[in-house]
This record gives sequence, structure tokens and C-alpha cells, in this order.
Amino acid sequence: MGITLLPKEILDNYEVHEWKHACAILRNDFPSEWADITDLLKQFRLRKSWIAQGGGNKSKVADAIDEFLIEKGWREKEFATSVKVDENIMDSPTHKVDCYKNRVALEIEWNNKDPFFDRDLNNFRLLFDLRAISVGVIITRCDHLQDIFVALGRGSSYGASTTHMGKLLPKIEGGGGAGCPILVFGISRRLYDEKC
Repeated sequence: MGITLLPKEILDNYEVHEWKHACAILRNDFPSEWADITDLLKQFRLRKSWIAQGGGNKSKVADAIDEFLIEKGWREKEFATSVKVDENIMDSPTHKVDCYKNRVALEIEWNNKDPFFDRDLNNFRLLFDLRAISVGVIITRCDHLQDIFVALGRGSSYGASTTHMGKLLPKIEGGGGAGCPILVFGISRRLYDEKC
């Protein structure tokens, strides 16, 4: 079954990959979060103005996704984790998760340096092992969007060492997420809206 559980509209507009039955777990055990994610992906469009405009700490893509999910009750979340051996307690800090709701962690990696994928996957692995999350989701961009960036004169801002699907897949397939079920969506050119 796998990704065929997703609506056709999403499969047509995103590059989708899953590991360890993430779709089935989300759809059956977390129906509200499944609905939030599928609603987000159905309405999302990649605006030309978001690419043409440079800089800033957080991309307009990440802002748009965050805003949609915050309205649905998702929050940025930092976990306080530690390891206890006998009477010794050692902090084991994790990185903040971009969007979290009811044991589902979602990261947006639009145009960061590719080591951010390692950080996200390690976070998913640790939080899954600690039973703090059940599924990890990553939204990134498809490799072929580079053609659009180059055409807009922004190709150097979206370089080969930044986050995109070609950098993510080998990390997951190499075991980066360990036992954590993972679902990945790549924003494709079909979602590109050059009119806004």
C-alpha cells in the first residue's frame, strides 16, 4: 500500500518516499495529523516571489508551511531528554522540531546546508527510540527546481550543497533515521506559480 494511501493530487504534485510504513501509521494511528499534512500539501503553491526575493533567516516557504500548521495546533517543540545511569543523570539534548503535534514531527528543509538533514534524521532516530515521536516527516524540494532558480537568476543561492531530495535520500537509505518511520515530500515544479 504505502504511498498509494496518499491522495492522487499529492502524488501528482510531489516526489514522495516513505520508510517503515510511515503512511499507514499516520493514516491509521494519527488521522488528525494525517489530515493536516494532506490538507497542507493540497493547498501549497510555490510562489515565484518567494524565490525571486533573497535572504532572511527563514524562507517564505517555511513560513507558509509553519503558518498553516500552527493554525491546526502544531507547534515548534524542543524536548528535554536525559540519560540516567545509576545515580548519574546526563543531559541528552535534541534539536527543536519545526512542527510537532501528537507524536508526529515535521521538518521543513527548503534551502539550508545539507548537514541539516543529518541533524533532522538523528533527531528523529533519538526521539523515536525514546518513544517521544512515532513518525518523522520532511518537506524539501525536488532537484529539478534548480532549473527554475537558474532562470530567475537565483541558481547560486540554491547550490548543490543545500537541502534538496538528492541530498536527503542517500542519508535515509544509508540508515540515517534508524528505526523511525519516515515520510518525505519533495516540492515539484508542478506546484510552481509564476503569477504570484
